[in-house]
Amino acid sequence: MLTTPSGDPALAAFASIPALDAALAAQGYIAGRALATALYLSWRLPKPLFLEGEAGVGKTAVARTLATLLGTPLIRLQCYEGLDITTAVYEWNYARQMMQIRLLEAGHKDATLDTAHLFGPDFLIQRPILSAVTYPGPGRPVLLIDELDRADEEFEAFLLELLADFQVTIPEVGTFRATQPPAVVITSNRTREIHDALKRRCIYHWIDYPTFDKELAVLTTRLPELPQRLATGIVALVQEVRRLDLYKLPGVAETLDWAAALLALEQQTLTVEVVSDTLGVLLKHQEDIERLRGELTPLVQKAEARGRAGG
Repeated sequence: MLTTPSGDPALAAFASIPALDAALAAQGYIAGRALATALYLSWRLPKPLFLEGEAGVGKTAVARTLATLLGTPLIRLQCYEGLDITTAVYEWNYARQMMQIRLLEAGHKDATLDTAHLFGPDFLIQRPILSAVTYPGPGRPVLLIDELDRADEEFEAFLLELLADFQVTIPEVGTFRATQPPAVVITSNRTREIHDALKRRCIYHWIDYPTFDKELAVLTTRLPELPQRLATGIVALVQEVRRLDLYKLPGVAETLDWAAALLALEQQTLTVEVVSDTLGVLLKHQEDIERLRGELTPLVQKAEARGRAGG
């Protein structure tokens, strides 16, 4: 089990699960006990934290908030189809290698040419994973491997060494082992299944769409200047929208964006007109927007009634 050095910013935040939950809330992230428990265990064991859920429910924000709590860098690897080692881990600085060769050819006195030199650490360009493994401290960096489901299955196989031993092997140089294992957060929108071999090396947590009370707490924490009646109405309407059969349901990120837009328009309450005009902030598919406009009036009336009632 990892021990936390005296004076480490994580000492107070990770003293207990309630302390961590409170520390996350102080940074504007409303986690709840289940997620706080998973994050606490991920830190203490240490093991990577694997977060699944629909897009926009706050998976990436966990890593950002954790980095803020720790006071260490957030090192982010955004996954996509075709992602390979040269983008994720390292690549050789070919331009610098060629310059070294030209200097040798020109007879420069400081130039040396041998395989060990040209393919040594000085000519490595560190990408996110190697940067996280070789982070010198103090503290542990946060390595965010975002939307792993977008990467190819072959990339998952490469990650197994990292997740099992927090190390990376470069054939020409050797094995780099983390002196302080990075706090690894892996996210997936579940567009495809992630292999069990990777999941077994992680602590798993599913982040669902929030309840009414939790989403309202998130909204009022992140946008405290929002009028209470408007905040309650926004959450009530979004919760109703998620019950519809839409192509893409809005996440918490869209709720926050929509609330910020209504705040910028200086709205105090919801009206059918202003909701219709701003649906493009909340929904991202024209079919969904047209579907919602067809039944907007009763939804807005219901949300406003809840807003007037205060929840």
